[in-house]
Amino acid sequence: MAAMKLGCIADDFTGATDLANNLVRAGMRVTQSIGVPTCALHSEADAVVVALKSRTVPAAEAVDQSLAALRWLKANGAEQIYFKYCSTFDSTPQGNIGPVTEALMQALNTRFTIATPAFPDNKRTVFKGHLFIGEVLLSESGMQNHPLTPMTDSNLVRVLQAQSRGKVGLIDHLVVARGELAIRGRIGVLQAQGFSIAIVDALTNEDLMRLGPALKGMALVTAGSGVAIGLPPNFGIEPSSRASHLPLPAGWQAVVSGSCSLATSQQVQEFIRSGAPALAIDPLRVASGFDVAAEALDWARPLLPRGPVLVYSTADAGTVKSTQQQLGVEEAGALVERTLAGIAQGLVKLGVRQLLVAGGETAGACVQALGVAQMQIGPQIDPGVPWCYAVLPTGEGLHLALKSGNFGAPNFFGKAFGLLQ
Repeated sequence: MAAMKLGCIADDFTGATDLANNLVRAGMRVTQSIGVPTCALHSEADAVVVALKSRTVPAAEAVDQSLAALRWLKANGAEQIYFKYCSTFDSTPQGNIGPVTEALMQALNTRFTIATPAFPDNKRTVFKGHLFIGEVLLSESGMQNHPLTPMTDSNLVRVLQAQSRGKVGLIDHLVVARGELAIRGRIGVLQAQGFSIAIVDALTNEDLMRLGPALKGMALVTAGSGVAIGLPPNFGIEPSSRASHLPLPAGWQAVVSGSCSLATSQQVQEFIRSGAPALAIDPLRVASGFDVAAEALDWARPLLPRGPVLVYSTADAGTVKSTQQQLGVEEAGALVERTLAGIAQGLVKLGVRQLLVAGGETAGACVQALGVAQMQIGPQIDPGVPWCYAVLPTGEGLHLALKSGNFGAPNFFGKAFGLLQ
């Protein structure tokens, strides 16, 4: 393997492809590993993204997984470490962003790092330390209703401070606007004042590009995927279409959606309005003992030769809350994940070779069920979501797109398959 320049740790699978996508667009050859690699990489890579499923597990478990990924990345030559979390800063008062960040800092023996989920291409901006989703604060964006990590506070300094032992400060937009030297100067001041982490404002891609050079040589960077656009130049890498080349697609097409975000709900409705076949999965029916996965596969089998099909558990906030009240939050989520993962396995056995999965937890369950160990990152569909290519344990190829619930235009599903052709 060529010398790895950037070693990345992502706290969920869709977030990992989001980060990898931005690195590829900036010219890096990227391999994404599902979990800590246990064998040699299949292709040359300037950056390796280790995709964990650690966003919603207990904090101690998230720390252990992240440190294991760090050890592999450093042993394989990573010059800089990037801890990637969601652009909506999904977390709870206990973590896992703060605990993982501080554990990585301790392991790397570094006294300071930055944190920002800003991703202007997907309308995530940070101003005076507050996270905005489009024109509204995070706490008014729908994320306050997230079933696992409800975000009711938009002040990221306050949110991260609640999870961290060290002091959390701010590098505001006025400093960022003045560029690299001003940012480095502010970092020096914050360190002298005893701060160990700083939230960074960013309103535009230009802000992220100004931030990039200031992060050169920083042992650990923590961020959403947006900061990635400004890092490859630090390693002498420029954008190139060669970085996103994938093998030609084959086989049937399918979508599996477990996300209940507003964006995914719109995408599901747009797919249905287009007249394409779609089947809703009822968690209560799964809990009652029906073999819903087998029913879904029987439904899909005659339809697949005609075009893409959609199997979804996506529902509105009221329906999700009602289901959680009847089954319990964790049980409801686990039931849906297991069912959709089984359906994804079955669809691939039926001949699906172009599979789109919506929702971070769903994507994690599906990828693990399919036995995917590594993915080569290809072209962007929409900001934050690329097509990927994996070799299955059977030796067959599979094109995969793992979509964060909040990402993508309303016509995302149709657009994705059109791009791949």
